[in-house]
Amino acid sequence: MRLRNTIFLAIAVFLLSTAGTYAATNTEIMNGIALGAIILTLLLIVVVCFVLLHTFKVLTAFVLPSAPQAVKSSTVLGEKASTHEHETPEVHKQTMWQKLLSLKPMSQEKELLIMHDYDEIQELDNPIPAWFNWLFYGSVVFAVVYMLNYHVFKLGKLQDEEYVIEMKQADVAKEAYLVKSGNAIDENSVKIDKSAPVLDAGKAVYTQNCVACHGQNGEGVVGPNLTDDYWLHGGKIASVFKTIKYGVPEKGMIAWEKQLSPKQISDVSNYIESLKGTNPANPKAPQGDKE
Repeated sequence: MRLRNTIFLAIAVFLLSTAGTYAATNTEIMNGIALGAIILTLLLIVVVCFVLLHTFKVLTAFVLPSAPQAVKSSTVLGEKASTHEHETPEVHKQTMWQKLLSLKPMSQEKELLIMHDYDEIQELDNPIPAWFNWLFYGSVVFAVVYMLNYHVFKLGKLQDEEYVIEMKQADVAKEAYLVKSGNAIDENSVKIDKSAPVLDAGKAVYTQNCVACHGQNGEGVVGPNLTDDYWLHGGKIASVFKTIKYGVPEKGMIAWEKQLSPKQISDVSNYIESLKGTNPANPKAPQGDKE
């Protein structure tokens, strides 16, 4: 018993010193105090469990009959057995379920009676099944390992830390999805987007590919003016997207679907929509229908 208490005390000192060191190095005094309280509570629970187990063993030894009574009982049973020596002993065959749960058949009830009674009430000597004991000890070991893994040595991630990590992973997946979904844009799904990143990207595409025909500011050169209210093939975002994508070969405008991605066509379409009403210098005369 003294050796067991010494071992528990050594474990408690080690865990508490580890928790204190962790708290001091991370300047988290309150967290260290709370962690120490949790560790101490768990250790007390473990000690109480073993004390209760020892108490149950002592009570069992006290309640069960002593050796002389056992010998006397065996003698009486021997005498009874001698009177029936020609009888075939009863064989108790246990089922798999009874073996698994450490159950005894009803025919053995008399053999399990404890040699005492209270107010003519007798008890059966039914020990706790081994599987239950192993389950209990396993849960104690699991609790200690869990505490050391997640709260002392920080080897595992707690739920709040897992949440932060998963949210970052979700943001990365979201960005990848948006990039992928951007290539699925067509004239039926394109939408107006006047955000600065979209307009900047559209302006870059326009400056690289459209300035020669439509002018630096969309005033029109060979191609029509893009800043007025007159349009040859429609001034809505879907019409502009379609015109850029498929081109107008009979008027010298090539189809850009092989040179530009759907996202780039969407960006430049939104940039062209933003040029409406800007009134640049030297605009080309209106062409097409007014919208």
